[in-house]
Amino acid sequence: MGEADLRITAVETFRVSDRFLLVKVSSDAGIAGWGEPILESRAETVEAAVRELADLLIGEPVQIGRLWQRMHKSGFYRGGPILGSAVAGLDQALWDVLGKALGVPVHVLLGGPVREVLPLYAPANGADDAALAGRAQELIEAGYRMVKTAPEGPRDFLETPARLHATVRRWEQLAEVMGPDRTFAIDFHGRVSAADARVLLAELEPLRPAFVEEPLPPEFQGELSALTAGTTVPIATGERLYDRWEVAGVINSGVRVLQPDLSHCFGISEAMRIAAVASLRNVALAPHCATGPVAFASCAQLGFAVQEVMVQECHLELHNPGAGTLARFVDPASFTFRDGALVRPSAPGLGITVDEDAVRAAAADPQRHRSPVWQRTDGSYAEW
Repeated sequence: MGEADLRITAVETFRVSDRFLLVKVSSDAGIAGWGEPILESRAETVEAAVRELADLLIGEPVQIGRLWQRMHKSGFYRGGPILGSAVAGLDQALWDVLGKALGVPVHVLLGGPVREVLPLYAPANGADDAALAGRAQELIEAGYRMVKTAPEGPRDFLETPARLHATVRRWEQLAEVMGPDRTFAIDFHGRVSAADARVLLAELEPLRPAFVEEPLPPEFQGELSALTAGTTVPIATGERLYDRWEVAGVINSGVRVLQPDLSHCFGISEAMRIAAVASLRNVALAPHCATGPVAFASCAQLGFAVQEVMVQECHLELHNPGAGTLARFVDPASFTFRDGALVRPSAPGLGITVDEDAVRAAAADPQRHRSPVWQRTDGSYAEW
């Protein structure tokens, strides 16, 4: 059975919380695909966009390229995180349908595997230095060779020398725990000012982190060139860049790692194009994924098909079954975790089995789970 034999019959959304939204795309062959069209803290807005886009899909054959162009362009206004996230989830679901119909994983449809295991990294944070070290040790024992942390916040525009020193010392202790055969990354998360970013990057150089993520908010991407020229620390960005055209504007800035989010950047289809742009400048990919299992499964399919992917973010606690609250919505056998990596899946489509009953039950009572709103010490807004 191919795409010409499949027609879309229904598009259904399931909003579980402000940070977790799923979409199910059904076909006349009885094959359904799942996607995760979420923009954290904007689930209701994205859900409305998905429902609007559904009118462009129902009754149509599962021809992903044609449908992607229709969803991306037919409203005349293009781009941005809301449309990007809505299209992303639908695109993921369409690839899932097609892979299941043909009986092969999505990464096979994307050209076939380039690797057998996909290295993962997990978040390492803690309320204090001891908690951070304990979390890092847990991940090391689980087999991870890389973790990612963030500067504690909120941050003032110009921090005191004492706080900057304390922040760096915290990272020095993390580096000591990780040891010379493992590494760590730091997500600045747009929290620190450009001035403090320079100071922190200089202090980080001896620690040799894998990368520093989002040292500047996305509206200041034009300043990245000056920042990358002044440090040996690899700079990463891209979770808040939503298509290849936005990526093209920063790919020559000296960034070494690009982080498209497959639930924001118009899906698997556009992520493949973003990867091609990255390959032109020898920039590695470390796709962003701080959401749920369907988004992670989509990232994994990309990771097994794209040479430039060096590592994949994972918040699902795969090393500790039952600890990842969102992982409960898929069959635990969907992911095979070994030695800090994901083993290449062989199941068709996205390679996961969604527990639809659990999803429906959770969506019947959506939870409030929005990102925090922070203030600086003077009462002004602070980046979270």
